[in-house]
Amino acid sequence: MVRIASVNVNGVRAAFRKGMGEWLKKSKPDILALQEVRADRSDLVGLLGDGWVVADDPCSQKGRAGVAVASRIPHDRVQISLGPASIDTSGRWIEVLLTTESGLSFTVVSCYVHSGEAGTPKQAAKYEFLKLMDSRMKELSKAASPSVIVGDLNVGHRTLDIRNWKGNLKNSGFLPEEREYLDSWIGSEDDPLYNSGERARWVDVGRSFHGETEGPYSWWSWRGRAFDNNTGWRIDYHLANSMMAKKVKNYFIDKAATYDRRWSDHAPVVADYDL
Repeated sequence: MVRIASVNVNGVRAAFRKGMGEWLKKSKPDILALQEVRADRSDLVGLLGDGWVVADDPCSQKGRAGVAVASRIPHDRVQISLGPASIDTSGRWIEVLLTTESGLSFTVVSCYVHSGEAGTPKQAAKYEFLKLMDSRMKELSKAASPSVIVGDLNVGHRTLDIRNWKGNLKNSGFLPEEREYLDSWIGSEDDPLYNSGERARWVDVGRSFHGETEGPYSWWSWRGRAFDNNTGWRIDYHLANSMMAKKVKNYFIDKAATYDRRWSDHAPVVADYDL
């Protein structure tokens, strides 16, 4: 069994100061996908300690973005190229090919989509990234090996994924144009093949496991009582191609017990795959 955990750490150095190290020892993932690392490779390697093979894609702007995949399994290949230089220096996509002891090769992608801001250049950058991501996902979905894309996609797919969805219909993260990308990857909710992985599409592992229920959410604002009132968003995903989806045995969002025990505004999203 291979445990893959994904989390937007909101700055890995700050996360470790607040307790991420203790969570890591308890959760014991075999593969750790990180977003918003905001640190140099030396910092990341030093914080994780011995036994981890680390691949990272830092942002060219210090203190911004950055993604990484750390694993107990050696990396066969690492790819960060997704498009033009404006995308490939932003620290938002890293693809790692791994092989288990039994000889099964599979791909893990750590992805951090822009947060965006409706009607601004930030939103245009988000759409540029989503378009390039869509092209690569079509290639991966048709590959002859298991693949999973994990990370902070900064889009809530359905009304079930945001507690206050009515108040966010015109905000980045729940715009119709953004959600259409997830429709194309997973299927719309009125599609009879929604979330089936058919038609070379992807399976939203979280929705598959939890069914037609609100949430469970993976992000809550630091402000107010959003966490205590569970006014959250489900924007962190495991999207598995059909081969990988068949290997899922368990899935959960590892939400902190209380507000003061949080070490990020996101909760880790964890799944066990029988690889």
